[in-house]
Amino acid sequence: MGNRVAREDFEWVYTDQPHASRRQEILAKYPEIKSLMKPDPNLIWIIVLMVLTQLVAFYLVKDLDWKWVLFWAYAFGSCINHSMTLAIHEVSHNSAFGNNRALWNRWFGIFANLPIGVPYSVSFKRYHMDHHRYLGGDGIDVDIPTDFEGWFFCTTFRKFVWVILQPLFYAFRPLFINPKPISYLEVINTVIQITFDIIVYYVFGIRSLVYMLAASLLGLGLHPISGHFIAEHYMFLKGHETYSYYGPLNLLTFNVGYHNEHHDFPNVPGKNLPLVRKIAAEYYDSLPHYTSWVKVLYDFVMDDTVSPYSRMKRHQKGQAALE
Repeated sequence: MGNRVAREDFEWVYTDQPHASRRQEILAKYPEIKSLMKPDPNLIWIIVLMVLTQLVAFYLVKDLDWKWVLFWAYAFGSCINHSMTLAIHEVSHNSAFGNNRALWNRWFGIFANLPIGVPYSVSFKRYHMDHHRYLGGDGIDVDIPTDFEGWFFCTTFRKFVWVILQPLFYAFRPLFINPKPISYLEVINTVIQITFDIIVYYVFGIRSLVYMLAASLLGLGLHPISGHFIAEHYMFLKGHETYSYYGPLNLLTFNVGYHNEHHDFPNVPGKNLPLVRKIAAEYYDSLPHYTSWVKVLYDFVMDDTVSPYSRMKRHQKGQAALE
């Protein structure tokens, strides 16, 4: 259903990612940005409140009809759980306790992971650091779709299905692109998460467990916030690899929409990224950006020139120091 996308391969480039050079240039001109590279203690309390909010929600949905369980999973729980994945993104950059307490951040990430229902935090940290160091790196950056995704999801209907199934592709893609040995922290993350899920089942019942898992699956699929998955790096304009979003949903997503700013300064917590843009406005205001993630989702599905192949890729030069 729908026209077939003409693109049959990724956009292969032979230049370095733009973020390192722009970071150096901006810091040379605005060294005060270094003062923004510090932990955000408010992140700790926000995450604790979000976990408690979902615990209350587990209690409130435990006796509802199934249709209302699923309704609230999409209308409310999906927003909390997707937001929590982006809180974990912040924690992966040590924004909660700082670089000097890296292990504290890992344990806190495992805590933040609880209402998501699926062990995710520790593995995300390992792969996300590769994404920053080797943006678009062939066989390294698992944010890049597989060749199968680009080849198969090439029509309007299939791209729509791909958007719905995004959480599954993000979960299994690393196993095909860049499998890594399981770490002891990943084992701990998994054991704690499964134990929590069992407790939710025995304390609140099956409806609360389904609510939790459905909130994650629905919230990371066809959902307004999920527009950021595509908005961040899919090439809607030739030659532009990273795009920022300046809109209201940044309030729910720890400013992940400020994505050029984030890749330029990954040590700056999300709370301070608008200040980066304000200080170095001449570097960011002229870059292509979005004001609606919903429109990004619509354009991705309907535009015959865009598909999972619309990503810039690079062959790795030399030996990669993987996370």
